[in-house]
Amino acid sequence: MNITEEQQKIDRDSFVTFLLNHYDNNLKIILYDDDDDKHYSLSVDMHLIIEFDPILATNIMEYPQIYLNLIDKACIQAQTRTAADLELRDKCTIKNPCTIRITNLPNHPTLLKTTVPNSNDIGKLIGFTGTVIRMGMNKMLEKTRVFQCSKCHGFIEVEADIEQYNYIPVPTKCTASAENCPGRLFNPLPTDSESGMNKCIDYQEIKIQEQPNKLNIGSIPRSITVLLQNDLVDNAKSGDHVTIIGIVIRRWKYLISGERPDIALCISANSVFVHNNQEEFFGTTPEMKTFFNNHWQGHANDPMKARDIIVSSICPQVYGLYIVKLSVLLILIGGVAKHDDSGLKVRGEAHLLLVGDPGTGKSQFLNYAAKISPRSVLTTGIGSTSAGLTVAAVRDGGEWMLEAGALVLADRGICCIDEFSSIRESEKTAVHEAMEQQSVSGAKAGMIINLNARCSVLAATNPKGKYDTEQSITVNVALASPLLSVPSQASANSNNNSKKDNKFTFNQLQQYISWVKNQFHPVSTPESERILTKYYQLQRKTDNRNAARTTIRLLESLIRISQAHARLMARDKVTSQDAIITVMLMESSLLSATPSFNSLNTGPESGSHKNLKNPLHTNFPENPDLAYKIIEKKILEMLDIDETFNR
Repeated sequence: MNITEEQQKIDRDSFVTFLLNHYDNNLKIILYDDDDDKHYSLSVDMHLIIEFDPILATNIMEYPQIYLNLIDKACIQAQTRTAADLELRDKCTIKNPCTIRITNLPNHPTLLKTTVPNSNDIGKLIGFTGTVIRMGMNKMLEKTRVFQCSKCHGFIEVEADIEQYNYIPVPTKCTASAENCPGRLFNPLPTDSESGMNKCIDYQEIKIQEQPNKLNIGSIPRSITVLLQNDLVDNAKSGDHVTIIGIVIRRWKYLISGERPDIALCISANSVFVHNNQEEFFGTTPEMKTFFNNHWQGHANDPMKARDIIVSSICPQVYGLYIVKLSVLLILIGGVAKHDDSGLKVRGEAHLLLVGDPGTGKSQFLNYAAKISPRSVLTTGIGSTSAGLTVAAVRDGGEWMLEAGALVLADRGICCIDEFSSIRESEKTAVHEAMEQQSVSGAKAGMIINLNARCSVLAATNPKGKYDTEQSITVNVALASPLLSVPSQASANSNNNSKKDNKFTFNQLQQYISWVKNQFHPVSTPESERILTKYYQLQRKTDNRNAARTTIRLLESLIRISQAHARLMARDKVTSQDAIITVMLMESSLLSATPSFNSLNTGPESGSHKNLKNPLHTNFPENPDLAYKIIEKKILEMLDIDETFNR
C-alpha cells in the first residue's frame, strides 16, 4: 500500500494538533532556549499517539522512513503556531531541525524484540533491547553536500546515502534550473562556504548484543550495529543495558563489478533509552509480594527457619553446604551503596571467592548464580587477559573502537569467574581496580576511558595442591594479598550428600531477590555496630592475624554482609542478629587464621556448627533458631559483650 500525498498532509496536520494538545509546555521550553546551535529533540510517547489518532500511529510504525521526516516537519509547524500565540515573540526562536524521538512502543513481538532483527524487519520501526559491547568514536558526518553546476551555476543539494556508508554521489544531471540545463560537470562547495548549505552532524556507531539470559540454552548471542546521530551520540557507554528504537536498514559498501556485495543489517536509531538508572532485576508480581509477606508472618516465632527455607533453594542440585549457599545468596542480594555530598561513593556490591578441590561443586554455584541474575557474565580465568576482563581497543574499518570485557558487561549484575587463580599476574591489577573501585580506567589507542563495572564478583579456584588447613588462604590459593583483601568472603568447598528439600522454586527465588533489593534499604543500629566494631578490633589485635585481610576493607565487608542479611530477612534495620550471622560467616571465611576462631568451635554444644571451621561440612541445622542462639552466645562471649545488651 502506498501512502498518498493527501493522506500524508492529513497525518501531518493531525500530528501538529497532537503536539499542541499534549506537548505544549515542551514546545515552549524549546522555543525559549537561547542556544541556536544546539540540536533539539522532543520525546513523544507512542501510546499517546495511538490514543489520539490510531491511523497516524499505524502509519508511523508501518512507514517510518516517510513518517519520521514528516513528523519532524510537523514539529516545526507546531513551534510556529505556538510562537504566534506567545506574548514574548521576540524572545523565542523556531528551532530547526528539531527531531521527534519515539518512545514506549506497544509491547508486541513484532515491535519490541530481544533478538537481533532479520531481513523481514527491513524498513520497519522496531525496539531492540540488548547490551552495548562496542563503542565507536564520535565523528563528524557530512549529512548533505551542495554541488554547483558549471553551466548554469545553480546549486544541487545531495544527501548522504546511509545505506552506502554515508556515500555522497556526484550528480549526473543538472536539476537546479527549471530549464533543461545540459551541464554535466558539478563542483562541490567547500564545507565553510558562505552559503552555509553544507550540513554536518555528530555521528557514532555502536554495537549491541543480545541478552544471553533471554536466549535458548546453547544459543550464541548475536550483535548488530546501531547508527547514532546528533544528540543521541555518547548517550550510551560500553556495558550499558539499552533499548534502541529505530529503523532496520541494509548497508553495503561501494559496489565493484564482478564481486559479490557485502550486505549487513543495522539499525538507524531514532531514540536510545539507557536502563542503568532503573532496577534491572526481575519484577515482582503482587501475588508474589503477598506470598513473601505471608511466608515471614507464618514464621514470626522461628525466623531463622524461614530464612533457611530460602537459603536451601540456592543451587538445589548441590546438597548441604549451608554456609556456602548462605554466602552465595547474600552476594546476589548485596548491601546498600552510599553516596555523600562530597562525591564519596561506597560500593554496596560484595565479592565471594570459593576455594575447594576439583569436583566439589564450585562451578555449579557459579552457573546457578549466573542463571538467576538478570545481568550476568560467566567466564574463566584461564587464558583471560586484562582486555578480555575489562575493556579492549579493537580496530574496525580503519578506526579504533572500544569493546567491553566481562566485568564491564556485568555492570549492575554479577560476574562469575572460574579458575580465578589462573589469571596471569600482569592482568590482576585491572581486576583489582574493577572489584574495589567498581570502574575500569586506562588509555588505549589514544582514547582515555573510564567505564563502570558496578558488579559483584563470584569467583572459584582450586587450591595449590592439597588444601592445607594449617596454612593461610594466601598460601593455599597462591593469590596476592591485595587481591585477597577485596572479596568480602573466601569460603572453601567439599562434597556433602545430606539432602535438604528446597521450598522456593527458581522463579520465586528470582522474584524474592528482586523484591528485597528494591524494597529494603537497611540502616545500622547501635547494637549491630557494637558487635561489628568489637569483632574488627579483635581481629586487629590478634598476633597471628592475616595482615592482608584485617584492613579497613574487612570492616566495610562486615557492614555489606550484615546489610545483605537484613535484606534477606526482609528488614529495614540491621539488627544484632544480622551482625552475629555476619561474624559467623566471616569466621568461616577466615578459617584458622585467628585464635578467636578456635574459641567459636569448642564444646559439644555447638551442634551442627561444630565443624564451622570447615564450611564444606556444614549441614542445614535441624533447629535453626536454637543453633543460632548457641552461636550467638559463643560470639558474644568471644567479643566480651553482655548477652542482655540488646534486650
